[in-house]
This record gives sequence, structure tokens and C-alpha cells, in this order.
Amino acid sequence: MDKRKKKIATGLAIFMAFMWICTLVSKSVYISKLPMVSTTSAESKYIEHVVEAEGIVEAGAKIPVLVLSGLRVEALSVRAGDKVEEGDLLLTVDLEDLKEIMDQQELACKKTQLQIDALAHNQELLQNQKALEEARAREDYDALARYQDTLVGRAAESVAQAEEALEELQAENREHEGDWEKEDGETKTEAEMEAEQKAREEEEERLKQELQAAVYAEADAKWNRDNTIKDAGRKVEDTQQEENADAAMALYRTELGAARKKLDEYRAILEQEGKIVSPGDGTVTDVYVEAGGRVPDTAAFLLSDDKIPCQFRVSLTREQKTYVNLNDDVKLELDGSRKIDARVDYLQENENMPGSYTALLKLPEETGMPGLSGTMTSSKVGEKQPFCISLMALHEENGRYFVYVVNEREGILGTEYYVEEINVSVIDKNDSLAAVEGAITDESRIVESSTKEIKKGDVVRLADA
Repeated sequence: MDKRKKKIATGLAIFMAFMWICTLVSKSVYISKLPMVSTTSAESKYIEHVVEAEGIVEAGAKIPVLVLSGLRVEALSVRAGDKVEEGDLLLTVDLEDLKEIMDQQELACKKTQLQIDALAHNQELLQNQKALEEARAREDYDALARYQDTLVGRAAESVAQAEEALEELQAENREHEGDWEKEDGETKTEAEMEAEQKAREEEEERLKQELQAAVYAEADAKWNRDNTIKDAGRKVEDTQQEENADAAMALYRTELGAARKKLDEYRAILEQEGKIVSPGDGTVTDVYVEAGGRVPDTAAFLLSDDKIPCQFRVSLTREQKTYVNLNDDVKLELDGSRKIDARVDYLQENENMPGSYTALLKLPEETGMPGLSGTMTSSKVGEKQPFCISLMALHEENGRYFVYVVNEREGILGTEYYVEEINVSVIDKNDSLAAVEGAITDESRIVESSTKEIKKGDVVRLADA
């Protein structure tokens, strides 16, 4: 009996041991399949923003080299980046082509001169015609004035004669008034006296009417004289009026002057055997001509002004511009040389590329040369933030930011770890850190990395457990 009980106890012990081993194996297998996560804690830190942008050194000021446009370039003697001194050869002009251009220019001068001569001749004829018209108008004026004065004089004479006849009649009437005696000495009858009186009155009335008519005729003659002479005077004035301004002569003379000036410039180039030289010392920064082509009507070359220090040009994105401002102190490294201190002297958005910006930095004297590349570094530290996490721990979905936080709970196999999703707001961030706000504390275990993709509620194991 004792042996039987002992065997049962031994078997039970073996079974329990076997079950314990199986449980351990199952738990190990279960745990081994769980995602392994690394966690971090939010820390109080400063968010530093570092902007690095590549750019190029360019001349602080550029001097344009102007060459007569239209000339054909036979050979170029310099290219961008070359240092030149005053008098150095820049290009050579095709002399045969230059002579053809000069021939055309001389022909243009002759044509313009002929137009000027023709216009001057026509103006002289016009002036002579105008002088003749004025002389004839004056002759007409004088003749009309004399004739009209004669007519007025005649009318005045008629008035005087009418007045004299009326006065004589009135005097005679006064002399014979009340004269009843006839020439033969007999006495006039009353009827005869009345008839004689009526005849005198009728004659006097007739002479008065003639005088009135003569006065009217004189007034008409004066009015006609005044208006006729006024019209004739206006015709004289019309001949004295200046002609409308004619700009053709001035235009032709201006064209001729410009053509002759250009012809002189062509001759000067021909005398120099077609050689165009540098007007001063500097570095060739831009070349706008090529061998076989023609000189444009703008600058053929641009030379840097060695008297003015170079500047560094760099392009910035809208995000970079957020952390770079005018007059900011920055570091500048030119083609691997030591970093130098610089300052942002110009900052402006590009009109042809909205959202991009151009910054200019003046360089110290005798630093850099046009065409040299470099890197600008700007560092700006913001305010200290209480909760900063690695960007690896920050997730985004449809504009929503969140983090995974590890919490503990009791499961079928004991205490287990699971992830919880917590929404956060991003206050600031740089290339490695983000300052956030939300339902997290400095004790929260925030998932920074995971061996597998995780989601809310997943059970995980801790890498440092």
C-alpha cells in the first residue's frame, strides 16, 4: 500500500513538473512572438534649428562691357572666371563684316542727307510762296482801302450837297414867306398863296428825303468800307500765320547725327583692327557673346569690380526662411575652407518662384572669388520645452499626431505590457526632436522603436525588461 501511494505521488510530481515545463515553454514561445519595443521618456530640452544651404560666391558689383550691337564676333579671348586687366583683349570683331556694315551705314547717311536737302528745298519754296501771297494780300488791302475811302467820300459829298440844297430852299422859303406881291406888281390871291406854300413844303420834304437817303448811303458806305477792309486785313494776317510745326526736319537731322556718330564708332573699331579690350581690372563673371555670333544690344560681358568685396548668394525654402532672418549671424564655409563668420545682409522672396527666397551675405575683403561654392549654416535655439521626444517616437496620420505608450496589466500568463495610443500636439520640432503636448508625463514609457508593426492595444515585450 505504501509502495502504491509512493508511486502515485511520484507520478503526480512528474506530471506537475511536466506541466510546469510546458507552461514555461508555452510562455516563452508566446513572449518570443510578441513585438519587442524600445521605450524612451519625454525630457525637458531646447529645440535647436539648424539650417544648412549651399550657395555660390558672386561679385559684389558688376561692370557691364558694352560693344556696338550687331557686330559679328570672330574670336573670343576670355571666358567666365578669367581675371583681366585694363587693356586686355576680350574679343575680336570680323573686319570684313564690319566694312559691310559701314558701307550700309554710309548709304543710310546719304539717304537721310538727301531727305534733309529735299525737305529744306520744299520749305524754301513754301516760304517764297507765302511771301508772295502776303505781298499780294497787302496790295489788295491797300487797293480796297483806297477804293472804299473814295466811296465813303462820295457818299459824304452827296450828304453835303443835299444839306446845302435843303438849306438854300429853306432860306428862300423864309425870304418869300408872306410875300403877296407878284412879279408884275399885282397881289396874289389866297389860293395862289396856299398853292405856292404847298409847293415849297413839298420841295422841302423832297430835299429832306434826299438828305436822309444820302446820310443812309454814307453810313452804308462806311460799314461796307470797314468790313471790306477788315476782311482784307484778315487775309493779310492769315498769310503771316506760322505754319504747323513740322518735326520731319528735326527728326531727319537727329537720325543723321546718330548715324554719323555710329559710323565714327565703327571707324574707331576698324582703326583698332577689330580688337575690343577690357575697360578695367576685374574678373569675367558673365559672357553673352560667342564666336560666329553677333553682339547683342545689351552688355557683351560683365566684369566684377575688384574694389568691392564679393558676396555669397544662397537660396532658401519657405521652411528654411522660418529660421533665417535679416541680419542673422551665420557660419560660412567656402569649398572646405575654415568656417568664417558672416551676416545675412539681404533676404527677399523671389518674384518668379513664390515660396523660395534669396539671401545675400557680404564677404570680408579678399575673401572668396566669383564662382566658388560654399555652405551657409544657421543655428537658432528656441525656448526650452518640458516634453521633448525623438521624432522616431512621433507618428502622424491624416494630420493627426500621436505616440504609443507602454502600460501594464494582468493577463492569463501574469503581468503583461500593452501599447496605448495617445494624441499629442506638436509645438515645435527639428530634424531629430519634437516638443509635444498631450496626456503624457515625464514617467510615460513612450515607444521609440519596435521589431514589428504595432497598433493600439497590442501586447508587447520591453527590450530592456
